Amino acid sequence: MNLQDIKQRFGIIGNNPLLERAIDIARQVAPTDLNVLINGESGTGKEVFPQIIHQNSVRKHGQYIAVNCGAIPEGTIDSELFGHEKGSFTGAHEARKGYFEVADGGTIFLDEVGELPLTTQARLLRVLETGEYIRVGSSKVQKTNVRVVAATNINFTVAIEKGKFREDLYYRLNTVPINLPPLRDRKDDIYLLFRKFASDFATKYRMPAVKLSQDAEQALVNYYWPGNIRQLKNITEQISIIEKERDITLECLLQYLPNYQTNRLPALAHSGNGNASSSDMNERDLLYKVLFDMKKDLNDLKKVVHDIVNTGSGSLSNLSSDDTLAGERIYTNDNNFPVVSGSGDHKVHSPIIVKESGHGFSQPIVVEESLSLQDKEIDMIKKALKKHKGKRKYASQELGISERTLYRKINEYNIEE
Repeated sequence: MNLQDIKQRFGIIGNNPLLERAIDIARQVAPTDLNVLINGESGTGKEVFPQIIHQNSVRKHGQYIAVNCGAIPEGTIDSELFGHEKGSFTGAHEARKGYFEVADGGTIFLDEVGELPLTTQARLLRVLETGEYIRVGSSKVQKTNVRVVAATNINFTVAIEKGKFREDLYYRLNTVPINLPPLRDRKDDIYLLFRKFASDFATKYRMPAVKLSQDAEQALVNYYWPGNIRQLKNITEQISIIEKERDITLECLLQYLPNYQTNRLPALAHSGNGNASSSDMNERDLLYKVLFDMKKDLNDLKKVVHDIVNTGSGSLSNLSSDDTLAGERIYTNDNNFPVVSGSGDHKVHSPIIVKESGHGFSQPIVVEESLSLQDKEIDMIKKALKKHKGKRKYASQELGISERTLYRKINEYNIEE
């Protein structure tokens, strides 16, 4: 079965090279009995790939069972997977076969495998190594011939370091890794998926399909899509049902895209196949806040100087002594040009100098100012603490970081509260 046949049979939309690479790996590994681990964010369509592998293998006439490991309570997961004997625990009124026994000769898909308890991980490792397992409440060893395909959206490196996942089991599962790209990395496929979903819902609800204006289409493509394909499908269905107009404008679409501007911030790249830790994310958000505030300050100063040059006078009537840029006061000297002064223990920033010439001003001479991120970060922390009267909980919320990160930075920079 070639690539296009697989896409058509399993309803896969898109031509992204990363997606096609994942499909190709699944197609090549299918005839073997190797274990496969599918990595990808929630909502990227991981559940389709075990079916591709099963249907293109010699096991396609055997049982295919999909198990959501995160949805089964810890107390019953062993019984679900490996079965139990009558009377082995309260409520076990009769013996029961587990999934590994039922799927003998077939394929088991373990979704969210990172959620398995450590005791169950040990049992699973034995099945993968020897094909042997023991029912709950029994001492008899049984054999099974099952292919395991697992999927997860967790960072295994972090989980292993924290002792939440067995390293030996990880290497057993990860014989062949398949990495699915998030929707934000498949920009050319986003509108294709939207049109497919819109067409499907038009047929389902017997109504004309919704269409996007050009700027709405651009916004759809630029959105971050934290929920990936699942989120896109849900939003398309909402629009199809709720909106009476079939031509969707940008303003209409933005009502359905949560935190549109926030989610367009650039993402920080990390090595490996996992997500950044919460500490990394908090520091990243703080740095973004600093950088965007610095950019705004510089743009405001450029506008002031531009207005002075164009009007040909030294008046800064549009600025009062109470005007501030990111908390810093703007003053004027005898020549009526702005001088930006730091507050607290900070050094004075170099002013933007506008040289007077005749009745107007010549081109502004910009003296390089301090652009230290550390100084800006310290200044923002001090202002947040002052604003909230030293209450770290509210200061950390204002800065967009955790209390723990704020406490560490206060100690690191020796900030007096």
